[in-house]
Amino acid sequence: MYKNNKAMLTLTAAVAFSSLSGAALADYPERDIRVIVPWGAGGGTDGIVRKLTTIAEDSFDVSMYAENIEGGVSATGIGQLMSARPDGYTIGALTYDSLVTVPWQDMLPSYDIDKLKLIARVTSEPDAIVVDADSDYQTIHDLIEAAKADPGEIRVAIQNLGGRIHLAILQLQELTDTEFRIVSYPGGAAPQKEAILSDEVDVALTSLGDFSNLLEDGTVRGLVEFSDTQNPTYPDVPTTADEGIDLQIGSFIVFAAPADTPEEAIDALENAYKTAYDSDEFQEWVANVGVTPNWLGTDEVTAWADETAESLFSEMDALVEAGVMSK
Repeated sequence: MYKNNKAMLTLTAAVAFSSLSGAALADYPERDIRVIVPWGAGGGTDGIVRKLTTIAEDSFDVSMYAENIEGGVSATGIGQLMSARPDGYTIGALTYDSLVTVPWQDMLPSYDIDKLKLIARVTSEPDAIVVDADSDYQTIHDLIEAAKADPGEIRVAIQNLGGRIHLAILQLQELTDTEFRIVSYPGGAAPQKEAILSDEVDVALTSLGDFSNLLEDGTVRGLVEFSDTQNPTYPDVPTTADEGIDLQIGSFIVFAAPADTPEEAIDALENAYKTAYDSDEFQEWVANVGVTPNWLGTDEVTAWADETAESLFSEMDALVEAGVMSK
């Protein structure tokens, strides 16, 4: 009799807990939602995340606020996201470095993509080659021919050694049998701009969005974008696909939550961001910042992220083995 009563009490408690949990989730969200941006304030990723989040907030009766946690090529912020409570009240933005550079270079010992639930990919931002407006290089093929004529003489500004942009120029060299003089500017796009304006380098490898102000005023030109899709902001800049070069690489923004975040919260967040993504306000705004709106929902984005990371890991490992790149 005692055992039966105990079992009944346990069952009653479980049902009560389930009911309370269901009610809580049905009311989600009940408090403000924190959005981790693993990069500094004022950068391209920060601006896009803040814009989209501000619009997404309209779907809820609570605030959504961005918090910049920079360091370790996004590793610091991603570490905090992975260890956050999986209740739907902490989410974050991931970029190429968060999904590729950090795990490949073992920059975060506790890194495990399975600690995250991906919500959606919202943008893609291909890398591109930018030259001074007065440069003799009118096409990517002009640049390739010049590099073949003078191996190691053409100076190319990249950002971090071992990062995505470094990989892009190494892949271009491999594909075209060329050699460039690679100059690293770890501070990001700002020192790259200074370098090309002061003639420290001949070309810069970055994104068109990073150089948007100089592109708009005609100080620099986009030579090619490493993509198979035309950038709507810069229709005059050809893609590598247009130029017959099989090389597509760039960054992206993916929203994610800690693993085990309730599906009801994930669904609500995905719907809020999809509504924001589809809004005229966001589409008109993003058309002027040099990135491509590129939505993948939660059902598709995880497989895409796994395939992308696996492919890039293989390519980088091969370059290391060939002595072209160091890890």
